[in-house]
Amino acid sequence: MDNYLESIKKQFLYYKKLGEQAIAQLSDEDIFWQYNEESNSIATIVNHLSGNMLSRFTDFLTSDGEKPWRNRDAEFEIHAGGREALMNNWDKGWGCLMSAINQLDNKDLSIIIYIRNDGHTVTEALNRQLAHYPYHIGQIVFIAKMRKNEEWKTLSIARNKSTDYNAQKFSNEKGKRHFTDDL
Repeated sequence: MDNYLESIKKQFLYYKKLGEQAIAQLSDEDIFWQYNEESNSIATIVNHLSGNMLSRFTDFLTSDGEKPWRNRDAEFEIHAGGREALMNNWDKGWGCLMSAINQLDNKDLSIIIYIRNDGHTVTEALNRQLAHYPYHIGQIVFIAKMRKNEEWKTLSIARNKSTDYNAQKFSNEKGKRHFTDDL
């Protein structure tokens, strides 16, 4: 567990970066676009992620992760506002998450915290969110890819470039490192 907290920080920041790189490729119209009435726009997903992060990680070790002030249903309503307001909301959520994680040390990982009265160790709670947030980041990337179509700039290994990427990776000495270190 010595590297768990550093690893999870890097993982969260990697997914934050993917979301931001996808959103950066889009017009304001694209960010608020919905496939249909039952689908979420990227803006809605951003509002949900931020609301979840603020609720889960405010007073992380001392209060239930589902705060009484959170209005989860409102996160899924269509909101007015532009890119700047949306990205401020995004930054506020991620800032809360990273601040909470930065205050943790290894002895905290087995503390029991609660989300809707369900007990989780800190490790379990972090893993829960590390599954939840990339799920939604994947939705953001997918919507962005659809909106950009042939103008999409890939966020990972480009098509037909796996051999080149692998050659570059295997040209390095074997060593312990996080996959995000060279991104």
